[in-house]
Amino acid sequence: MFHCPIQIIQRSQGKSAVAAAAYRSGEKLVNEWDGLTHDYTRKGGVVHTEIMLPSHAPPEFQDRSTLWNSVEQIEKSSDAQLAREIEVALPVELSRAEQLALVRSFVKDNFVDAGMCADFAIHDKGTGNPHAHIMLTIRPIREDGKWGAKCRKVYDLDSQGQRIPDGKGGWKSHREDTTDWNQRGNAEKWRVAWAAYTNRALEAAGRPEHIDHRSYKRQGVDKIPTVHMGPAASQMERRGIVTDKGNINREIAADNKLLKEIKARITRLYNWSREQSTQPQGRESIMDFLFQAKQDTAPTSRYGKVKALQADAKLFNFLMENGIKSMPELFDKVAAMNSDYYDLRGKIVSKERRISALTERLEMWAQYQKYKPVRQKLDKVAPGKREQFEQRHSADLALFDAAVRYLDTLKASGEAITPKVWRAEAQMRSMREDIKAVEILKKTAERLAREGQTQRREEQER
Repeated sequence: MFHCPIQIIQRSQGKSAVAAAAYRSGEKLVNEWDGLTHDYTRKGGVVHTEIMLPSHAPPEFQDRSTLWNSVEQIEKSSDAQLAREIEVALPVELSRAEQLALVRSFVKDNFVDAGMCADFAIHDKGTGNPHAHIMLTIRPIREDGKWGAKCRKVYDLDSQGQRIPDGKGGWKSHREDTTDWNQRGNAEKWRVAWAAYTNRALEAAGRPEHIDHRSYKRQGVDKIPTVHMGPAASQMERRGIVTDKGNINREIAADNKLLKEIKARITRLYNWSREQSTQPQGRESIMDFLFQAKQDTAPTSRYGKVKALQADAKLFNFLMENGIKSMPELFDKVAAMNSDYYDLRGKIVSKERRISALTERLEMWAQYQKYKPVRQKLDKVAPGKREQFEQRHSADLALFDAAVRYLDTLKASGEAITPKVWRAEAQMRSMREDIKAVEILKKTAERLAREGQTQRREEQER
């Protein structure tokens, strides 16, 4: 599975580079910027950690605490961007040595060679979800080993190459980044690179699997993407415990199967009706045409006559309801069904993604509720015992803070925090109108397909 999210670790979101490095490496680190200790030495599943540096970086940056505390100290603002993190899913088909070699080559060629310091950790709890966290410095390092500036002031010039007055006694100017690391196109470039490096590693290992960084839509694949399960849900599913995410993915798999079948049927009907509409008899009344065809192949048994009568009644109702009187009109109807298929598919995709978003919101709300009492206890702890309490409950407090940041982001975007509404909307997935429309379309396609097969047999017998 391709999984390569990219995020910025920044103070404005209550995060620190030291805390992030401690968690990902499973170490105990002290953040000298705010004095907080982050102890994750009891964290399981950290199977490898490593720091990779460009040639001109200070050798002491090989120490994790020195590297990230240096980053924290050089950044003075309360909303500073401290580090970039890229998380990648590692192929389970590769051995640990092959996974490590894959991450090293990807990090060296794409980041270290460009001048970034990289700190990566491979996590694997044996639950089938091995992955790597890659932390990268954002501020460049000068050739003398000192931190450089992230951006520089550039004066605006007129057509004559002269500075432009700003009307306040100064000159108009703008800021430019000193590196190209923050360019928008980098996310796509790095995702493409990860897919390419992974596929080369799989091929070298003699494996037939491959990954693609593009969405199904960009690949031209008529398929709804599944939601990311995550380690907890994946492990529960393997134990036979049904999860919401597992149910969503099973629904998506059923939708994909149904959509594939419908498209195949509509395509056959489209081709047949187009061919029939161009024939001379296609301009005649479709009722006269069908009546003559039935006369030529009329059943003789009582059972056969009853079945034929039922089929004729269903087809007659369909034709009347849609105002179809000739083969060209039937072709137009099937062509419209073909167009509606793509609209329907898009609606289902958006609905599945909405369900995924609702599930995530409910999970974060539950996380907020679960660890809120721990935070409330912290507020009541005496100042002298506060640090000890924070260290003892660091994991719970980190999960609470993460939930708070998630919910605050929702509120900042104008989204109301309404868990009851979220639950009600998520439970409505069994009543989706989209699926009802697909089922109606499927029944119609099957009915027309049977008529098409009868028509072709009759033509062959003539």
